[in-house]
Amino acid sequence: MTSDLSTPGGEAGRAGASGAAPLSFEQKLQNYADLIVQVGAGLSADGPSAGQRVLVQAPVDTAPLARAVVDAAYRAGASFVDVRWDDDAVVRSRFANAPDGTFETISQWRVDAELEVANAGGAVIAIRATDPNLLGGLDAARVTAHQRALASYRRPYSQIQMSNRLNWNLISAPVQAWAQLMFPDLGPAEAVSAQWDAIFAATRADQPDPVGAWKAHLALLRARRELLTGKQYRALHFRGGDTDLTVGLADDHVWGGGSALTGTGPGVGGIEFTANIPTEEVWTAPHRERVDGTVVSTKPLSYNGTLIDGIRIEFREGRIVNASATQGQAMLEQLISTDEGSHRLGEVALVPHSSPISRSGLFFYNTLYDENAASHIAIGAAYKFNVRGGVEMDSAAFQAAGGNESLTHVDWMIGSADMDVDGILQDGSREAVMRAGEFVI
Repeated sequence: MTSDLSTPGGEAGRAGASGAAPLSFEQKLQNYADLIVQVGAGLSADGPSAGQRVLVQAPVDTAPLARAVVDAAYRAGASFVDVRWDDDAVVRSRFANAPDGTFETISQWRVDAELEVANAGGAVIAIRATDPNLLGGLDAARVTAHQRALASYRRPYSQIQMSNRLNWNLISAPVQAWAQLMFPDLGPAEAVSAQWDAIFAATRADQPDPVGAWKAHLALLRARRELLTGKQYRALHFRGGDTDLTVGLADDHVWGGGSALTGTGPGVGGIEFTANIPTEEVWTAPHRERVDGTVVSTKPLSYNGTLIDGIRIEFREGRIVNASATQGQAMLEQLISTDEGSHRLGEVALVPHSSPISRSGLFFYNTLYDENAASHIAIGAAYKFNVRGGVEMDSAAFQAAGGNESLTHVDWMIGSADMDVDGILQDGSREAVMRAGEFVI
């Protein structure tokens, strides 16, 4: 990898071997905003994205970053940048206090804003930051009813997004409750500062040339995904701890990793963007009917404001037949029962145990970061671009190729320093892909 994560409060350690002075907070925030806009959303005043409209989705607690992103987007040639604000306190109040039977009601205008921008050929940048325990102790059925209704209404936009027909980016920023969960021994202000340090390090925003660092990192991920696509493994076999899982791969699958190009659709084609910052993974589509065995999580999952830990799931012919968790069992069951597709897998991803986020020793309680510390799988929908020609396929053709469709897509971590992964070739022979959590191909 091209950089190391610093530990909380480790600004001085980022001065580097060159002896250059560490960057100020303001410089790192500006670097982060520029990365989000230029590397994440792929905006450029002299490229195919010039003049795009941009929607920024942001919690009110992340206003300083949202404003910096707005400024950076205009500098990168955006024609109009709007912000849609969210608020944790308002969300919790509804699930705690609203009457039963009201949770399938959604604010359509909030989703319509995404679709409007996508259909206008624009870009969407989402800052996802929340208290991982926001909805802890509340009725999981209320949350699930709302998520199902929201996902159903949002499906036209989700299909555009999951087909790479617009340039989009997902990032995060500190909020106090989340920071104090990560750093329980620190006071509120110190915890937020430590979380900023961790985020800047994970995203390379604390480096003097973060855009250059990202270009080198994306080139490494591109080479890895192209190598794996060329292998065309029939399946991957995961072994480690209590996990013994064979994940069949979709027919004519394509590995993703790092940046991607927008294709045909309502958006502008040919824009290079990086959907997640940070990203350390390469991933592809499992075959929806060819997953067998038992898999056990190696990190907790923060889902819909609830922590789910100790996940243990058994698959048979692609479908979940048994599922349990030592914490958050009800929420896990609600997730799996979203629809038929949520009983199957839509993603399998490989991440080296030596990834920068893993080496930091930090648990973020946020899948955007934690999935980049460990290999993982996702319950729910597959990305159509992970099957060759999949973006142009209808549902029947995509499922016939092995692709899964669902209203949900939730990643959870299964990798560790004990995990071995074999690639099973078309003739049934095997070769090592990962040993002790590290790539060997």
